[in-house]
Amino acid sequence: GARHPKKGRRVLCQAVRVKYAFIQAHQVQWPIRRMCKVLQVHPSGYYAWQTQPLSARAQDDAHMQGLIKQCWLESGAVYGYRKITRDLRELGEPCGKHRVARLMRQSGLKSLTGYGRRPGHHGGRVAQVSPNHLQRQFDVTEPNKVWVTDITYIRTHEGWLFLAAVLDLFSRQVVGWSMSPRMTTDLVLNALLMAVWKRKPTAEVLVHSDQGSQFSSEDWQSFLRTHRLKGSMSRRGNCHDNAVAESFFQLLKRERIKRKIYPNREEARSDVFDYIEMFYNPKRRHSHAGGLSPVEYEKQYFNRLGTV
Repeated sequence: GARHPKKGRRVLCQAVRVKYAFIQAHQVQWPIRRMCKVLQVHPSGYYAWQTQPLSARAQDDAHMQGLIKQCWLESGAVYGYRKITRDLRELGEPCGKHRVARLMRQSGLKSLTGYGRRPGHHGGRVAQVSPNHLQRQFDVTEPNKVWVTDITYIRTHEGWLFLAAVLDLFSRQVVGWSMSPRMTTDLVLNALLMAVWKRKPTAEVLVHSDQGSQFSSEDWQSFLRTHRLKGSMSRRGNCHDNAVAESFFQLLKRERIKRKIYPNREEARSDVFDYIEMFYNPKRRHSHAGGLSPVEYEKQYFNRLGTV
């Protein structure tokens, strides 16, 4: 029984250190003394803790928290610990998902579950969700049968730039895209409008997306009906249902965005345009396309049909 008081003190000290770490992580947002008062710790204790050298583990945690917050911000403040873990591993940082979850909790970072508000609480139209008609059937035998679409986030010193892209599953070509400082329904509608204008499909096209509020809006559904497009949606929380769109965004970030620092949205917009229209579509070789670029792959397809 003699060890219980010591154990209690260790738990208490750990709780205080967690409070100190919270204050340190949020000192830009709120005054230190106000946080000390709310968390019931003395400011002098916090300042003394700041001057103490961190253990190797604590230093590593602090380093990891910085990377986690960067990945979380680059996701538009929507990623949870699982996707953040994948981003960190892609950066070459060995980490476990449970550790990432713990550090995110300590930093007050949370995933965004769904993009829309709760209609039952706020009122307005109920989101319209389409069945998953695609069912991960990513191998398509001809153009303009299935398009996939999604949104990603690009960080600039001026603020976020959002990119919506539409890809044809046959060739993986980006057939429509749109960029905007705001993640609105117009962002995705403009990308889809470009795809319809460029491709001029003569038969019904399956358009697959996630269940974000932009894709479940009445404007999106109305656009699909008007242009003979059939909606399909991933199951909630299952990014693998839209793996091709996710894969394109990963390529874009790895091969271009993460190699650059954009001072403003216009420079980011110009660079993304260059990547899509000057490199990815006409030049970048794909194993899916037999080592050809998306444009060349489609060109050979139409040559075989004798329609070019």
